[in-house]
Amino acid sequence: MAMVGLFWIAEGDVYVGAKPSGLAPGVRLSPEGVTALGDKQSAFWLWDDIHELTVENVPVKSLKLHLGTMVDMALTLGLGGEDEAPTMTVRLQMPDDEVELTAYTAAASGYSQTEYDLSRALLSRMTEGAATLHTTLAAMAEWGRGHEGGSPRAARREELLGAWLEV
Repeated sequence: MAMVGLFWIAEGDVYVGAKPSGLAPGVRLSPEGVTALGDKQSAFWLWDDIHELTVENVPVKSLKLHLGTMVDMALTLGLGGEDEAPTMTVRLQMPDDEVELTAYTAAASGYSQTEYDLSRALLSRMTEGAATLHTTLAAMAEWGRGHEGGSPRAARREELLGAWLEV
């Protein structure tokens, strides 16, 4: 399993945000469509019905975010609370409907601006048509099946996102 930009790639599966477990919310991308996972958001949409796929409320790395994360963690742990990962909103735009889904972020301290921008461009490309979608998801899944170990370093993640945008 590995994080590359806003994506979590586990073997051949591609998720927006962290891969969910149990009843936790998550969003899975497959060649057939988008699957909402977890309690209170279990559903499936075909790619043909999705005109736009965007992600909002994504924590992008900055000094302010970093300091805020440290303060939140200290307060949460100091008050005996549980440290829960931040969430982001995955928005699906259809001709007659708009759906908001929740996914946990995979980057504890936020995503770099470059990874965020490349990931958003990649999500946008997935709604351009079946050929683009299938080749992009296939390249991501193939990389995931062949990759062992944790998430690559930032430069490699950015390189992968750029390569997937060119597929």
